[in-house]
Amino acid sequence: MKIRIALFASGNGTNVQRIAEYFREHASIEVAAVYCNKPDAFVLTRARNLGIPHRIFSREELEEGEVMAMLIADHVDWIILAGFLWKVPDNILEAYPEHIINVHPALLPAYGGKGMYGHRVHEAVIANKEKESGITIHLVDEVYDHGDHLFQARVALDENETPDTLANKIHALEQEYFPLIIEKTLLSN
Repeated sequence: MKIRIALFASGNGTNVQRIAEYFREHASIEVAAVYCNKPDAFVLTRARNLGIPHRIFSREELEEGEVMAMLIADHVDWIILAGFLWKVPDNILEAYPEHIINVHPALLPAYGGKGMYGHRVHEAVIANKEKESGITIHLVDEVYDHGDHLFQARVALDENETPDTLANKIHALEQEYFPLIIEKTLLSN
C-alpha cells in the first residue's frame, strides 16, 4: 500500500505540480487528490492536466466536516499544504496529528502568522533590511506557522532586492526542497 497524500492549494499550483510530478512514479507515495478552496484557481487546471482528481470546497465545508469526509473517502494518509491560505480546522488537525506539512516562504519563527503569506512576507523581509530569507517546511498545528520545523533553506538578499526577485529565489528553494522533505518525512514515519 502506498502512502496517499492530499495536496491543498489556493492559487497557481506550481508547487502542487512539482510535487505531483516528483511522486508520479514513486514506489511508496502517491498523490490521492488536489483539494482547493477557489473554484477558479489555476491549480485545478494543473490537476486536470496531470490527471489528478480534485476536490473544490467552501469554508463552511472545510469547517463542518465535509472536507474531512472527502479525505476519508480518498484514503488520505498525509496532507500537504502547498500554497493553501486558510487555517486548518481542529477536526482535521485532530484526525491528522503530525501528518500535515506546510511550506512557508520565510525563516520561521520570523515573518509568520495570520496574514503573512506571499508577497506580504517578502515585503516585510525587505522593509526590515534582512540579509537573508528562505523557506521553512514544518508540521502544522493549531497556530499559524507554528509547528515543529522539518527543514529550512536560506538565500541571501541582494542590495537591490525587490519582492518579485525575492519571490523568485524563494520559489526556487520550494521547488528544489519541498518534494524531498515530504519524501524524507513520510518514509521515516
